Amino acid sequence: MQLRPVGADALLIEVDSPLEWFAALDAERAAGRLPVVDIVPGARTVLLDGVTDPAGLAAELSGWAFDPASVPPEPPVTVDVRFDGVDLPFVAELAGVSEDEVVDVLTGTDLRVAFCGFAPGFAYLSGLPWNVPRLGTPRTRVPAGSVALAAEFAGIYPTASPGGWRIVGHSEALLFDVNRTPPALMTPGRTVRFRAS
Repeated sequence: MQLRPVGADALLIEVDSPLEWFAALDAERAAGRLPVVDIVPGARTVLLDGVTDPAGLAAELSGWAFDPASVPPEPPVTVDVRFDGVDLPFVAELAGVSEDEVVDVLTGTDLRVAFCGFAPGFAYLSGLPWNVPRLGTPRTRVPAGSVALAAEFAGIYPTASPGGWRIVGHSEALLFDVNRTPPALMTPGRTVRFRAS
């Protein structure tokens, strides 16, 4: 683990298991034992933002140990997907299986929200058995709800935007709603299951 100050009131933790750290730190914050405003996991890091004493917290965390099993998981989120994406044949060829087998793998795998970003409600879902290359040239417009794969991640575009991920399907799920708590349907650490519709 490495700890680095970020600005005047944030601390970046570089760890091998950011989701486990995120869950444990979030539980500490919820219990009132960790005075931070926000906890943001990344691919290899956890950012603690709104820290009043970064140096003091860094000293405390440098010797901190926790048991990941002590943090209960949240219930999984099931997302209905119509697997009719334009890049489904490419993914099947890449994986050396049929399109139906790609769908079987995607619906039979428990994915996990590794981190969020790119757009409100966009979750990077880890757990794919393949590493899928991005498009050589991104599309200028990917429709909202597109279920897509890139590198070792799956994701669902919450709004229409440019994008270079391989589209394998579409979902009508409302990924971000400011009137919901939390606003994002898929939050870090959460298990996500695709269901063919």
